[in-house]
Amino acid sequence: MTSRPRFLLEIVVFCVGMGSLGAEIAAARLLAPWFGDSTIVWANTIATVLVALSIGYAIGGRLADRNPTMQGMARWVLGAAALLALVPFAAGPFLRLSTQAFADLSGGLFVGSLVGVGVLIAVPVLLLGIVSPYAVRLKVEKVGDAGRVAGRLYAIGTLGSLAGTFASSLLLIPLVGSRRTFLIFALILAVVVLPALGRRWLFGVVVAAVIAVLVALPVGSTKTVTSNGKVIWEKETEYQYARVIEDSEGDRVLELNEGQAVHSVYREDQYLMGGYWNSMLVLSFTGENMPERVVNLGSAAGTVPRGLTHYFPDLEVDAVEIDDEVTEVGHELFDSSDENITNHTADARPWLQSQEGTFDSILVDAYHQPYIPFYLTTQEFFEVTLDRLNPGGTVSVNVGHVPGNDNLEKVLTATMRSVFGDGRVWRDPVDETNTVLLATKGDFDPRENLRSADLPAEVRVAADEAADRLEPGLEGGTVYTDDRAPVEWLIDASLAQVAVE
Repeated sequence: MTSRPRFLLEIVVFCVGMGSLGAEIAAARLLAPWFGDSTIVWANTIATVLVALSIGYAIGGRLADRNPTMQGMARWVLGAAALLALVPFAAGPFLRLSTQAFADLSGGLFVGSLVGVGVLIAVPVLLLGIVSPYAVRLKVEKVGDAGRVAGRLYAIGTLGSLAGTFASSLLLIPLVGSRRTFLIFALILAVVVLPALGRRWLFGVVVAAVIAVLVALPVGSTKTVTSNGKVIWEKETEYQYARVIEDSEGDRVLELNEGQAVHSVYREDQYLMGGYWNSMLVLSFTGENMPERVVNLGSAAGTVPRGLTHYFPDLEVDAVEIDDEVTEVGHELFDSSDENITNHTADARPWLQSQEGTFDSILVDAYHQPYIPFYLTTQEFFEVTLDRLNPGGTVSVNVGHVPGNDNLEKVLTATMRSVFGDGRVWRDPVDETNTVLLATKGDFDPRENLRSADLPAEVRVAADEAADRLEPGLEGGTVYTDDRAPVEWLIDASLAQVAVE
């Protein structure tokens, strides 16, 4: 029998556990730009990994009985390493096709993410699942030791899983990105089984060398040209994939997560960008007093703050954006730097809760497409906004929705009404995919205040249009709380309804 380094089996088990959970975290990261990172996507990812591991355990037990050798197990680990290394290269093209194929289905989010994860990681994870029963079979020498040996190996594998979870989420993905995270785990697996491959060690060296070269290669560009223009900046940030597209006339848009939505717009020497950006800007002037301090929660590249400070140079604007890379590109490519704009890199609700000062207008536009974070839809959140408003102030919330579906709008309206009171929630149906909700701290008609506000001529046109659209909020809808706010179910059900129609 070929000798092998002491504790090699335990080291392999540890690394396999690390690779399994590390791949799961990285896979969810790969899916996020196309399907978001909701609990549904996470559930699909976890479920796929568990099913693949279960099948691997069953197959591994049979294989171990047929060929109870270290070399036999090592070959499966090497195969898993090779397949794991292919995942990030297949991810982009496959998931882009997946979103297109499921674009008209409700189940698009559920089925698309499930199939995406399945195709990308199920097979390599299945191969990794073969290792656990294989290792027990190799390690047990006497039946009486079976329980002790199995327990020890499963403990080692679980510790490896913990290491993989924290290494991928806290270290590798932030530092080197999701593609290299896959490759690093694949390289570790390929290297660790080299001593166990016996006469096939040279093949293992080749596989490990190829993966090492892939790790060293630059990530490169996802796309340089799209149907809407040229990609002039792109980056996989800590939170998302972001890119800026410039058309032939020099207009720029910020797209997050493969163009699921446009979050910021820039045109040289223009400050009113149309759409819901105009609505959010002018609704700041629906309160009882001219605003002196406004906060934009989810400011992206700064379209609204830029417009506010241009037309109103004395206005102080706090721009809160969780992704500092997006804020930075706003300064560089969207002309959103202004001495009256104070940028904050923070999550919207915790930041607002920590503030001791108050605002005349609070603008809420924080999305990770296609979802609004659940904790920005609840009674408790709107109680915070009410507490941070000056008397006579207003809160505006951008509500993105599928055309013809107002379920999310009704829920947010009901929740805001439960905090601000009857008759104090209004709606501005900007277009078929965006409605801006407005809540007032006081009993007044925001339409009258908007029509009488002292505004520049350009802004006056947009303000009158918004005033004409404003109407009382819709009836119906469930009040959401921090304990129960199934936003993802609601939005997926909306997508489903559109699909069947």
